[in-house]
Amino acid sequence: MSPRQHFNTRGLLDPGAARARFALSRHFPAPDVGAFVQRYWIITWDLRGQPPHRQETLPHPCVNLVIERGRTRVYGPADARGVRTLAGRAGVFGVKFRPAGFRPFWAGPVSALANTWRSARDSFGVTGRALEQAVLTRPAPAEQIAAVEGFLRERLPAPDKTIDLVDRIVAEIYQRREIQRVEDLAACFGYSARTLQRLFNDYVGVSPKWVIQRYRLQEAAERLAEGRAPSLEALALELGFFDQAHFNRDFKALVGRTPAEYARQSLL
Repeated sequence: MSPRQHFNTRGLLDPGAARARFALSRHFPAPDVGAFVQRYWIITWDLRGQPPHRQETLPHPCVNLVIERGRTRVYGPADARGVRTLAGRAGVFGVKFRPAGFRPFWAGPVSALANTWRSARDSFGVTGRALEQAVLTRPAPAEQIAAVEGFLRERLPAPDKTIDLVDRIVAEIYQRREIQRVEDLAACFGYSARTLQRLFNDYVGVSPKWVIQRYRLQEAAERLAEGRAPSLEALALELGFFDQAHFNRDFKALVGRTPAEYARQSLL
């Protein structure tokens, strides 16, 4: 059985409602597959006799292979929040690639996948129906993971050291709140801002500035939903925004609500 992670709320909007409407588990890959894959995520729900649930998510800087009945696809990083309505009883198996981990599978810059998706056939040479049959018919997560890892092992590309480099850069953005501009990141790693932009365009599909802003807004949403943020002005400055007005504008553009509205609704 793959080690599980707890129900982490980073990237999930309205996490309290999410916990009540579906089950989410996250699992680490085997070491060889882990050279390219960050984790697997499995969502199951049973809403028979209940109203549908509308779930929103915030985008991450990565590619996901999503295996689901009738809609198995490879999704690139997106600018907008994701919206999905869950109804009836079903489940989804997801493969979240490392920030740069999908590039060796893809014949070109990952930026070509930004804000769009490709079929399993276009991406891996197999139909979505075949993947769904191989994975979703298995009852236990460990069996589903084994099926996915067998599928990926047949297609593993050659090792690519650039994946580790890009992942280290992305991890620094995630962990170090003081990195607030691309120039801060360039100084940390000794690259020019233009070099980082080219590298991210090729391997991640989005710009370093995009990653910095999305991680800061994800953290803001998480802290607001959990009721552990200081004043909005202090939170804005802590996360590197010029002032609260800029924070409010960027937060609402992504989340669809102002920080104050989101905090109030999340804590109801």
